[in-house]
Amino acid sequence: MTPAPRSVPSLDWPAMLRAGLGGLGLRPAEFWALTPHELALMLGLDRAPAPLGRDRLRALMARFPDRPAPRAPSERPLP
Repeated sequence: MTPAPRSVPSLDWPAMLRAGLGGLGLRPAEFWALTPHELALMLGLDRAPAPLGRDRLRALMARFPDRPAPRAPSERPLP
């Protein structure tokens, strides 16, 4: 018995064309040279987390402050 074919989500080509040609101002040849993934990246739809901003960096630095590295026993000063 052969397995049932997997359902693949279809792409909304009219919406992609509007976004690429109208929104991004691509020429048709430029649009058709892109992969759907590249177009999604250009449109900001890559779902990547936002880059680390200053406020978030400060919060992380406050939560996890740097500490001096422990010295090896051979590096400790003699009493």
